[in-house]
Amino acid sequence: MFMGEYQHTVDGKGRLHIPAKFREGLGVRFVATKGLDNCLFVFPLDEWRQIEARLKELPFTRSDARAFVRFFFSGATECELDGQGRVLLPESLRTYAKLERDVVVIGVSTRVEIWSKAEWEGCQARADQSYEELAEKIIDF
Repeated sequence: MFMGEYQHTVDGKGRLHIPAKFREGLGVRFVATKGLDNCLFVFPLDEWRQIEARLKELPFTRSDARAFVRFFFSGATECELDGQGRVLLPESLRTYAKLERDVVVIGVSTRVEIWSKAEWEGCQARADQSYEELAEKIIDF
């Protein structure tokens, strides 16, 4: 399981240091793709295969399903950690997520998300205002 929040930077070559706590769960090879809310989603290969299987079940006759699958898979790339625990993020994904220098890497249960620091702070500010309301709507303990 992935959890926690880590501040990092993307270097001039587009490489990002993956937090040590996430490396074991991700493995040496994993998949990164365009996520929701202008972040990147990063999945271990086994989790990626499960998501792929579920998306294959969507009816290709529905335009919304086709649009989502195109978006999700067109941005996907298999990544590999280098010897220093860094990953080279493709320019297309860095552009999509507005990753320039300062980034936040967070664990979200079965995936890792990579955010530009500014986007993450905005997301946090919006969530802080509605956190309790959201909890009341979606969590039933």
